[in-house]
Amino acid sequence: MQEATFLILTALAAGSQHGYGIIADVTRISDGRVRLRAGTLYTALDRLREDELIGVDREEIVDNRLRRYYRLTPAGESQLATEAARLHANATAALSRLNPAGGLIT
Repeated sequence: MQEATFLILTALAAGSQHGYGIIADVTRISDGRVRLRAGTLYTALDRLREDELIGVDREEIVDNRLRRYYRLTPAGESQLATEAARLHANATAALSRLNPAGGLIT
């Protein structure tokens, strides 16, 4: 799973959000390392909807513009949990081989 996809799903794990809320949350979650652009986000959201990992929670009109809120589906929650466990296992393996100075443990 690509990092941006993982972070989008992670943002939605806290509850439904609209697009710009997701962008801001991804920036916070990644400590500013990942800054999604609107075009990138909406392309990803369309793909995630097609894959049935997210769905539309609700829509509202704000300043004469449609604001769509997205939510994780049960399949999205499951896939996020699987990916988080995989990343955790890999990080644990890597950290167990490194000492605090960043070298290999001998």
